[in-house]
Amino acid sequence: MTTRTDSASTDSSTTPARQHCLACLRPQRTCICCWVTPIAAQVEVLVLQHPMEVSNAKGSARLLHLCLAGSRLEVGEAFEPERLRALLSGERHNVLLYPETAEEKSLGVATPPAFDAAWLATPERLRLVVLDGTWRKSRKMLYLNPQLHALPRLPLTDTPASHYLIRKAHLPDQLSTLEATAYALAQLEQAPERYAALIDAFDGFVAQLGSYVPCHAP
Repeated sequence: MTTRTDSASTDSSTTPARQHCLACLRPQRTCICCWVTPIAAQVEVLVLQHPMEVSNAKGSARLLHLCLAGSRLEVGEAFEPERLRALLSGERHNVLLYPETAEEKSLGVATPPAFDAAWLATPERLRLVVLDGTWRKSRKMLYLNPQLHALPRLPLTDTPASHYLIRKAHLPDQLSTLEATAYALAQLEQAPERYAALIDAFDGFVAQLGSYVPCHAP
Protein backbone atom coordinates (compact mmCIF):
# COMPACT_ATOMS: atom_id res chain seq x y z
CA MET A 1 0.00 0.00 0.00
CA THR A 2 1.43 3.36 -0.94
CA THR A 3 0.97 6.52 1.09
CA ARG A 4 1.72 10.15 0.45
CA THR A 5 1.17 13.54 2.03
CA ASP A 6 -0.23 16.56 0.23
CA SER A 7 1.78 19.76 0.43
CA ALA A 8 0.10 23.02 1.40
CA SER A 9 -0.28 25.56 -1.38
CA THR A 10 -0.58 28.52 0.98
CA ASP A 11 2.14 30.47 2.76
CA SER A 12 2.93 28.53 5.94
CA SER A 13 3.97 31.74 7.68
CA THR A 14 0.40 33.07 7.57
CA THR A 15 -1.78 29.97 7.24
CA PRO A 16 -1.00 26.70 9.07
CA ALA A 17 -0.87 23.66 6.83
CA ARG A 18 -3.68 21.17 7.30
CA GLN A 19 -2.52 17.84 8.65
CA HIS A 20 -3.37 14.95 6.36
CA CYS A 21 -3.88 11.30 7.24
CA LEU A 22 -1.12 9.22 5.68
CA ALA A 23 -3.50 6.34 4.94
CA CYS A 24 -6.64 7.88 3.44
CA LEU A 25 -4.81 11.08 2.32
CA ARG A 26 -7.58 13.32 3.64
CA PRO A 27 -7.35 16.18 6.15
CA GLN A 28 -7.36 14.77 9.68
CA ARG A 29 -10.74 16.32 10.45
CA THR A 30 -12.34 14.43 7.55
CA CYS A 31 -10.34 11.20 7.91
CA ILE A 32 -12.30 8.12 6.82
CA CYS A 33 -10.06 5.44 8.30
CA CYS A 34 -12.58 4.36 10.93
CA TRP A 35 -14.65 2.92 8.09
CA VAL A 36 -11.81 0.70 6.87
CA THR A 37 -12.92 -2.92 7.15
CA PRO A 38 -10.10 -5.34 6.24
CA ILE A 39 -11.28 -8.00 3.79
CA ALA A 40 -9.19 -10.69 2.13
CA ALA A 41 -10.51 -11.15 -1.40
CA GLN A 42 -9.73 -14.23 -3.46
CA VAL A 43 -9.81 -12.13 -6.62
CA GLU A 44 -7.01 -9.59 -6.91
CA VAL A 45 -8.21 -6.03 -7.52
CA LEU A 46 -6.38 -3.44 -9.61
CA VAL A 47 -7.93 0.04 -9.55
CA LEU A 48 -6.87 2.45 -12.30
CA GLN A 49 -7.83 5.86 -10.99
CA HIS A 50 -8.24 8.98 -13.11
CA PRO A 51 -5.98 11.76 -11.75
CA MET A 52 -8.94 14.08 -11.19
CA GLU A 53 -10.46 11.55 -8.77
CA VAL A 54 -7.50 11.55 -6.38
CA SER A 55 -8.62 14.66 -4.48
CA ASN A 56 -12.36 14.09 -4.91
CA ALA A 57 -13.81 14.01 -1.40
CA LYS A 58 -16.79 11.95 -2.60
CA GLY A 59 -14.65 9.30 -4.28
CA SER A 60 -14.82 5.79 -2.86
CA ALA A 61 -11.77 4.17 -4.49
CA ARG A 62 -9.35 4.99 -1.65
CA LEU A 63 -11.65 3.42 0.94
CA LEU A 64 -12.01 0.38 -1.32
CA HIS A 65 -8.24 0.07 -1.63
CA LEU A 66 -7.70 0.36 2.12
CA CYS A 67 -10.30 -2.33 2.81
CA LEU A 68 -9.12 -4.90 0.26
CA ALA A 69 -5.90 -6.60 1.27
CA GLY A 70 -3.57 -7.04 -1.69
CA SER A 71 -5.34 -4.53 -3.91
CA ARG A 72 -3.46 -1.98 -6.01
CA LEU A 73 -4.42 1.62 -6.74
CA GLU A 74 -2.63 3.22 -9.69
CA VAL A 75 -3.25 6.79 -10.84
CA GLY A 76 -3.19 7.79 -14.50
CA GLU A 77 -5.22 8.46 -17.61
CA ALA A 78 -3.06 7.24 -20.50
CA PHE A 79 -0.69 4.69 -18.94
CA GLU A 80 2.69 3.92 -20.44
CA PRO A 81 2.27 0.60 -22.29
CA GLU A 82 5.12 -1.06 -20.40
CA ARG A 83 3.73 0.05 -17.06
CA LEU A 84 0.23 -1.18 -17.84
CA ARG A 85 1.61 -4.43 -19.23
CA ALA A 86 3.47 -4.99 -15.95
CA LEU A 87 0.32 -4.30 -13.93
CA LEU A 88 -1.60 -6.85 -15.98
CA SER A 89 1.15 -9.48 -16.00
CA GLY A 90 1.33 -12.71 -14.06
CA GLU A 91 -0.65 -15.91 -14.03
CA ARG A 92 -4.00 -14.36 -13.18
CA HIS A 93 -6.72 -13.88 -15.79
CA ASN A 94 -7.58 -10.19 -16.15
CA VAL A 95 -11.24 -9.16 -16.23
CA LEU A 96 -12.34 -5.58 -16.84
CA LEU A 97 -15.23 -4.26 -14.80
CA TYR A 98 -16.83 -2.14 -17.50
CA PRO A 99 -20.07 -2.52 -19.47
CA GLU A 100 -20.07 -2.93 -23.23
CA THR A 101 -21.67 0.06 -24.91
CA ALA A 102 -22.92 0.66 -28.44
CA GLU A 103 -20.76 3.76 -28.87
CA GLU A 104 -17.48 1.89 -28.44
CA LYS A 105 -17.25 0.88 -32.08
CA SER A 106 -17.43 4.52 -33.14
CA LEU A 107 -14.48 5.19 -30.84
CA GLY A 108 -12.43 2.42 -32.42
CA VAL A 109 -12.62 0.12 -29.39
CA ALA A 110 -12.50 -3.50 -30.49
CA THR A 111 -15.15 -5.96 -29.36
CA PRO A 112 -13.76 -7.57 -26.18
CA PRO A 113 -13.34 -11.34 -25.93
CA ALA A 114 -16.02 -13.26 -24.08
CA PHE A 115 -15.64 -13.91 -20.37
CA ASP A 116 -14.82 -17.59 -19.78
CA ALA A 117 -17.28 -18.93 -17.21
CA ALA A 118 -14.82 -21.73 -16.38
CA TRP A 119 -12.66 -19.12 -14.61
CA LEU A 120 -15.27 -18.93 -11.86
CA ALA A 121 -14.05 -22.30 -10.57
CA THR A 122 -10.74 -20.69 -9.51
CA PRO A 123 -11.39 -17.09 -8.42
CA GLU A 124 -7.94 -16.96 -6.81
CA ARG A 125 -6.54 -16.88 -10.35
CA LEU A 126 -8.52 -13.81 -11.39
CA ARG A 127 -7.64 -10.12 -11.38
CA LEU A 128 -10.46 -7.58 -11.54
CA VAL A 129 -9.46 -4.35 -13.29
CA VAL A 130 -11.55 -1.36 -12.22
CA LEU A 131 -11.63 2.10 -13.82
CA ASP A 132 -12.28 4.81 -11.24
CA GLY A 133 -13.71 8.01 -12.69
CA THR A 134 -16.88 9.58 -13.97
CA TRP A 135 -18.55 7.88 -16.92
CA ARG A 136 -16.87 10.30 -19.35
CA LYS A 137 -13.45 9.99 -17.71
CA SER A 138 -13.51 6.20 -17.52
CA ARG A 139 -14.61 5.98 -21.15
CA LYS A 140 -11.64 8.13 -22.15
CA MET A 141 -9.31 5.95 -20.06
CA LEU A 142 -10.58 2.89 -21.91
CA TYR A 143 -10.06 4.60 -25.26
CA LEU A 144 -6.53 5.78 -24.42
CA ASN A 145 -5.30 2.39 -23.18
CA PRO A 146 -5.62 -0.19 -26.01
CA GLN A 147 -4.38 -3.02 -23.78
CA LEU A 148 -7.66 -2.76 -21.90
CA HIS A 149 -9.58 -3.42 -25.12
CA ALA A 150 -8.31 -6.99 -25.14
CA LEU A 151 -9.68 -7.84 -21.69
CA PRO A 152 -12.94 -9.72 -21.28
CA ARG A 153 -15.63 -7.71 -19.54
CA LEU A 154 -17.63 -8.62 -16.47
CA PRO A 155 -21.32 -7.70 -16.76
CA LEU A 156 -22.82 -7.11 -13.32
CA THR A 157 -26.11 -8.89 -12.71
CA ASP A 158 -28.94 -8.32 -10.22
CA THR A 159 -27.28 -5.44 -8.38
CA PRO A 160 -29.32 -3.50 -5.83
CA ALA A 161 -29.93 0.24 -6.04
CA SER A 162 -26.92 2.40 -5.24
CA HIS A 163 -26.38 3.67 -1.70
CA TYR A 164 -24.40 6.60 -3.13
CA LEU A 165 -26.84 9.28 -2.01
CA ILE A 166 -24.27 12.08 -2.02
CA ARG A 167 -23.48 11.90 -5.73
CA LYS A 168 -26.01 12.16 -8.54
CA ALA A 169 -26.10 9.22 -10.94
CA HIS A 170 -26.80 9.81 -14.62
CA LEU A 171 -28.45 6.41 -14.98
CA PRO A 172 -30.55 4.44 -12.47
CA ASP A 173 -28.15 1.48 -12.41
CA GLN A 174 -24.93 3.46 -11.94
CA LEU A 175 -22.94 2.53 -8.84
CA SER A 176 -19.96 3.94 -7.00
CA THR A 177 -16.58 2.36 -7.64
CA LEU A 178 -16.67 0.64 -4.26
CA GLU A 179 -20.18 -0.72 -4.72
CA ALA A 180 -19.55 -2.00 -8.24
CA THR A 181 -16.33 -3.69 -7.15
CA ALA A 182 -17.95 -5.28 -4.10
CA TYR A 183 -20.78 -6.73 -6.19
CA ALA A 184 -18.34 -7.87 -8.89
CA LEU A 185 -16.19 -9.69 -6.32
CA ALA A 186 -19.25 -11.35 -4.82
CA GLN A 187 -20.26 -12.45 -8.32
CA LEU A 188 -16.81 -13.74 -9.30
CA GLU A 189 -16.29 -15.58 -6.01
CA GLN A 190 -19.90 -16.79 -5.99
CA ALA A 191 -20.28 -15.52 -2.44
CA PRO A 192 -23.25 -13.11 -2.28
CA GLU A 193 -22.81 -12.19 1.40
CA ARG A 194 -19.01 -12.08 1.61
CA TYR A 195 -18.76 -8.38 0.82
CA ALA A 196 -21.71 -7.11 2.85
CA ALA A 197 -19.24 -5.64 5.36
CA LEU A 198 -17.68 -3.61 2.54
CA ILE A 199 -21.07 -2.12 1.68
CA ASP A 200 -21.64 -1.38 5.38
CA ALA A 201 -18.32 0.49 5.45
CA PHE A 202 -19.43 2.45 2.39
CA ASP A 203 -22.70 3.36 4.12
CA GLY A 204 -20.75 4.80 7.04
CA PHE A 205 -18.52 6.74 4.64
CA VAL A 206 -21.55 8.17 2.82
CA ALA A 207 -23.24 9.11 6.11
CA GLN A 208 -20.10 10.90 7.26
CA LEU A 209 -19.85 12.94 4.07
CA GLY A 210 -23.55 13.73 4.10
CA SER A 211 -23.64 14.99 7.67
CA TYR A 212 -20.03 16.16 8.12
CA VAL A 213 -19.85 14.10 11.29
CA PRO A 214 -16.22 13.35 12.18
CA CYS A 215 -15.03 9.80 11.79
CA HIS A 216 -14.23 8.39 15.22
CA ALA A 217 -12.56 5.01 15.45
CA PRO A 218 -14.57 2.55 17.59
